[in-house]
Amino acid sequence: MRFFLESAVADEAKKVREWGLLDGVWLSAAAAEKAGVDYRRAARELSSLTDGPVCVGPVSTDAKGMYKEARELAKLGKDIVVQLPAQPEAMRVARLLAQDQVAVCAAGCYSAAQALIAAKSNVSYVAPAVGALDDVGSIGMDLVEQIIRVYDNYGFQTQIVVAELRNPIHVLDAALMGADVAAISTAVIEQLFRHPLSDELLAGRER
Repeated sequence: MRFFLESAVADEAKKVREWGLLDGVWLSAAAAEKAGVDYRRAARELSSLTDGPVCVGPVSTDAKGMYKEARELAKLGKDIVVQLPAQPEAMRVARLLAQDQVAVCAAGCYSAAQALIAAKSNVSYVAPAVGALDDVGSIGMDLVEQIIRVYDNYGFQTQIVVAELRNPIHVLDAALMGADVAAISTAVIEQLFRHPLSDELLAGRER
């Protein structure tokens, strides 16, 4: 499983890279705004810190705007993946971008049917939003399991990025299911290191 860091902050990317866990970056406009950084500048800087993909998304909602913005975003780094919603207009844009050799991720995927459509549109990645589904009373990881089964049935090559992972259990469940990528925050990565027995062991060595 690869880890795509969910962050707009270069210092966080550098820290995760030092741990050997920076396989890519998952960047949203909301994260950039929260961090007080320019979205495109952040994409460019983060792309220089990783050899893996940097996933970014246009803010336009019409097909023409999405296509134009996606083409511009693709120039920000060596391995830019454009996030598009799993909706009809966006999937039409995804097919055009595929002809331009621009990788696409169908982001904000909330059903296996959407994931099926995304794979048939030849996107490189699909991103089920686990946390958002949990928030509305569904079990987000059930969707991941369904997508894996559908993709295995038909041999789709679209990779699964499990997004909005809120805790280590989410990450472990995704890994056990065989998901390709976890989009994961620095805070959750730090939690993966922790265990009460490890804390006791370290405390004993310090005595």
